[in-house]
Amino acid sequence: MTAPSITLTRLDVQRLERLIDSLDENLPGVIALQTELDRAETLVGHDEVPPDVVTMNSRVHCREESSGKDYHLTLVYPKDANADEGKVSILAPVGSALLGLKVGQHIDWPAPGGKTLKLTLLEVESQPSNGGDYNV
Repeated sequence: MTAPSITLTRLDVQRLERLIDSLDENLPGVIALQTELDRAETLVGHDEVPPDVVTMNSRVHCREESSGKDYHLTLVYPKDANADEGKVSILAPVGSALLGLKVGQHIDWPAPGGKTLKLTLLEVESQPSNGGDYNV
């Protein structure tokens, strides 16, 4: 399956590249994140990003297609990750896969045990660029 085209903000890319530079480049999460950054087709200013695109610190509503289970997740930097609160690290497989997605697109989510789940983005519930929260 070809990964969907993604849109990223220049600010997110700058911050994520700094994060990558501070980590071991051979870690699986770092490799996956770099792959996502490299395939971004559109870079926009944080004030130009469409409201239906996942950016860092966005809260999203997605559905796992085979079970119909809904997830409400917030895409965060590793230091803010908290599974109990639905805060997913950008270095987690689902985190880097969500970055830049647009409502209606779907991703394959590598689940524990080697299973692959299909996750569809239903809504970007909040996006920091809409609220002016550009803090990391």
